[in-house]
Amino acid sequence: MQNFVFENPTRIIFGQGMIARIGNEVKRFGTRVLLVYGQGSIKRTGIYDQVLASLKEPNLTVVEFPGVRSNPTLSHALKGIDLARSEKIEVVLAVGGGSVMDTAKTIAAGARMDPGDNLWEFFTYKKKIRGALPVLTVVTVSASASEMNSAAVITREEGAQKFTIISPFIQPRTSVLDPTVLYSLSPDYSAYSAVDIIAHLLEGYFNNNESESLLQDRFVEGLMKTVMESAEIVRKDPRHYNARANMMWSATLAFNGLTTAGMGFVSFPAHMMEHSLSALYDIAHGAGLSITLPGWMSFAAPGNPSKFARLGRIIFDIRETDDRKAATEGIRRLKGWFSSIGSPVSLKEAGIAEGDIGRIAENASGTAGVWGMKSYTREIISDILHLCKG
Repeated sequence: MQNFVFENPTRIIFGQGMIARIGNEVKRFGTRVLLVYGQGSIKRTGIYDQVLASLKEPNLTVVEFPGVRSNPTLSHALKGIDLARSEKIEVVLAVGGGSVMDTAKTIAAGARMDPGDNLWEFFTYKKKIRGALPVLTVVTVSASASEMNSAAVITREEGAQKFTIISPFIQPRTSVLDPTVLYSLSPDYSAYSAVDIIAHLLEGYFNNNESESLLQDRFVEGLMKTVMESAEIVRKDPRHYNARANMMWSATLAFNGLTTAGMGFVSFPAHMMEHSLSALYDIAHGAGLSITLPGWMSFAAPGNPSKFARLGRIIFDIRETDDRKAATEGIRRLKGWFSSIGSPVSLKEAGIAEGDIGRIAENASGTAGVWGMKSYTREIISDILHLCKG
């Protein structure tokens, strides 16, 4: 295990009925709050009313900023920044899933940037974030772990670039996680959430530079088993509280820094390629990951067959003693499991033509460069994507 510093200051308020506490949490940081949410699903499910009722109790001034898309855009975030400044916002509250939380974080950082700063330069790491408005969240889709990490993802429509910012200034101060809000998730988005969680777990599991990681490996494997078991329960019973609770907490733990502590540099090749799919085709993030992750695993397994074999043996109880065969079978089983819960596992299934692979690879290679993954050239990414074509 390598040296590391772990600090996660987010306060988690977890459980049924806990949305009622968000108003007093917000008041700790200010009285003028920007309420960021999506396309209106929180109004249909009653979550909006719960949040507003809580915000009214401590007499907060609420300015609403709806309209966040499932793949959030820079242009929309810029409108939110203008609104936050004109309304003298003191706190940003995100009520939604990862897209809403990421937009809220981007607005929080942008509202505090110096005059003349270019927000996109934070995403290309040409400039560092030097401050942000406090961010709080009420989670309605559990997948991204944005509620307890310091990252945000936004797509710039010009050039279809989907990049990330990372800063302790955008780490949420408080996040409310009520598993009952997940009851209304569609089967598709419940499946995509499970895929996203597993991808977060496996990217760190395979893509690190620590040779011995038994503790972290077992942590990842245990979380992955829990997610898969819970996802299967939820498909049969969407209102199963404990399964939803396990999914919600697993999503947070999968990408809040715990699973990769002591693992050194961690890269995210499946995410790197998926960002291009969702930027170019507006595909759901989890749906894109169920395409890119098995393809990347098939590409990478020959270079580290024992680790891929370990995953197959522990998660799928594969008895094959030959590591290469066990690795191949494990990848096949994972891909099959993704398909069984209703997530696409090939470009063809997602309606993406094989002839587009060059365009996707070109886009993804730009992300790889920004993320410090220089070994992933356009040619290598193209090779991987051909394993994803179906």
